[in-house]
Amino acid sequence: MDSLPFLLLAGIVLITFFGASLTSMKIKVPSVLIYILLGVVLAGYVSDNKHIHEAAEIGIVFLFFIVGLEFPLIRMMDVGRRIWPAGLIDVALNFGVVMGFGLILGLDILSSFIIGSVSYATSSSITVKMLEEKKRLANPESEFILGLLIFEDLVAPLLVTFIAATMGGDEMTAGFAGLLTLKIVLFVAGAVAIAYFGFRRMGTFMGRYIQTDFIPLLAAGLALAYAGLALWLGLSEILGAFLAGVMLSETGKAHDLEQLFIPLRNIMLPFFFFWFGTTVQFGDGVPMPLLLGVCVVWAVIGKVLTGYLGGRISGLTPKIAARAGFSLVQRGEFSAVIASLAVPQLRVFSGAYVIITAMIGVFLFQKAPAFADRFHLWRKARMEKKASAPD
Repeated sequence: MDSLPFLLLAGIVLITFFGASLTSMKIKVPSVLIYILLGVVLAGYVSDNKHIHEAAEIGIVFLFFIVGLEFPLIRMMDVGRRIWPAGLIDVALNFGVVMGFGLILGLDILSSFIIGSVSYATSSSITVKMLEEKKRLANPESEFILGLLIFEDLVAPLLVTFIAATMGGDEMTAGFAGLLTLKIVLFVAGAVAIAYFGFRRMGTFMGRYIQTDFIPLLAAGLALAYAGLALWLGLSEILGAFLAGVMLSETGKAHDLEQLFIPLRNIMLPFFFFWFGTTVQFGDGVPMPLLLGVCVVWAVIGKVLTGYLGGRISGLTPKIAARAGFSLVQRGEFSAVIASLAVPQLRVFSGAYVIITAMIGVFLFQKAPAFADRFHLWRKARMEKKASAPD
């Protein structure tokens, strides 16, 4: 397809995405999965196409820019205070344990770190969409689930940044990790300073001109420039895009800016998942099947435990906490972003992991109320049996 004119290729791909998205809606499968599978199927025709790769990069920048818009500095600190116990449980069970599996089965530190990172985050897009479709946004567990997703949104760019920096050939030594951490801290501190002392004072300006045609130019320019600056400094463009959104959120016009960029994101983001699919080659089978099986089983156990334990700490009843746990298994966009940075073998492994866990997660989400009811009845019967037992 490299011989096709760019405009013709772009038109064919976008119409194909339309058909894929419509199909996903009809068969009730997350569109992320359909785009990835479409890329796997068409890899022989469009692999290594630079136009698709460039569009994919812009799509992922816009995704994390919009995520950043959700986090003015005050909200970021508030989320950290409220959800940090559950967030730390999430990191320990779904990143730390899986990284440990990799080390035990003979992988090096970087490969284990990548697999742990791929396993960590629940798919925000799939989860929020299903909360809406199943009319569960008003349920008591939804606030906890959304808070945990927000915590993951804050952690994921840092994981991506560490991986992106090490993929340049540097070993993950203590000295390298310390230097990289210092670089991240300074980069984040710079963004916070610009947000607080700069963009916070632009609220009146943004309010006056938000509907003009040059505000999107400012916002897109800042997102791409700060993402590019992150790359230039050896960090991840995802961290730069996220911080660009945080900076502009301080203007108080985050919602308006988000509405401007959602159509752009919806056009560009499918290119990323499609491109990721083209890089996943299953011709030689899935590598490390034992580790994959262990990780998939733990994907369910780890998230159910995270939801239950974190929910109980956050004040949910056992039944509602169990319902939250069964609603967190699906992986998606963040896992694919991290997997795209890996070497081909790990990319195939991660691609299979994302597809399998997303499908299992969607099923468990749909059954979460029923499974939580069964858990509640089992727990109630167990407690009654224990109470009636002779001393």
